[in-house]
Amino acid sequence: MGQESTPALIRRTLAVWLCASLLATLAISAVPQWHELIHLDAKAPRHECAVTLASSGNYQQPAPLVAAPVPVLQFCFVPALHPVWVASPFIGAHILEHAPPALV
Repeated sequence: MGQESTPALIRRTLAVWLCASLLATLAISAVPQWHELIHLDAKAPRHECAVTLASSGNYQQPAPLVAAPVPVLQFCFVPALHPVWVASPFIGAHILEHAPPALV
């Protein structure tokens, strides 16, 4: 096996770690005794962790951490729109002028 570049090694390590953590979460959610070994308050009604979210099958997405930017300038004046006629650039294109050659 040849030498690997650092970004590729980091990506591969991260992918292996994420897959292992997902599989461990699913395994622990299948066996409640294992969950109780990790968390002492696993049976508490307000206990929430990755294992309880995986075992319940759903989760509520938390509020966003970053608020949407508020525009500094408020545009209170909108100019009136007036219709303007513009000539079509395709009128003089002669669409049928370049037909395939006729069979003789």
